[in-house]
Amino acid sequence: MSPRTSDELAVLGVECWGHHGVFEFERREGQTFVIDLVLGLDTTPAAASDDLHDTVDYGSLVADVKAAVERDPVDLIETLAGRVADVCLRDHRVEWARVTIHKPDAPIEATFADVALTITRRREDAT
Repeated sequence: MSPRTSDELAVLGVECWGHHGVFEFERREGQTFVIDLVLGLDTTPAAASDDLHDTVDYGSLVADVKAAVERDPVDLIETLAGRVADVCLRDHRVEWARVTIHKPDAPIEATFADVALTITRRREDAT
């Protein structure tokens, strides 16, 4: 974490419908993906001003993340997680983003609770 930022904004459990996966039936039928976002940012300006313009609008962020998940199928959740992290880092105030992609209906021949991948990307990593 950056020495400048000790604040975290979390939006957890964002449900999206996507057609991602390596199997043809995953791309054809689609499935639920659940996204957790944790952003590192300085919330001091927003706390002082009490103005939405001084912080990340998490309503707009969620809409952008859903759009990113629900478009252009990819094979791997690693690729999808990178796409979502890029969306989070578009806002210049976000210093880092921790993204977890849950794929609870992954095609696994066993009883399991969840498949999840978590990545962390920092502003200097963004393209």
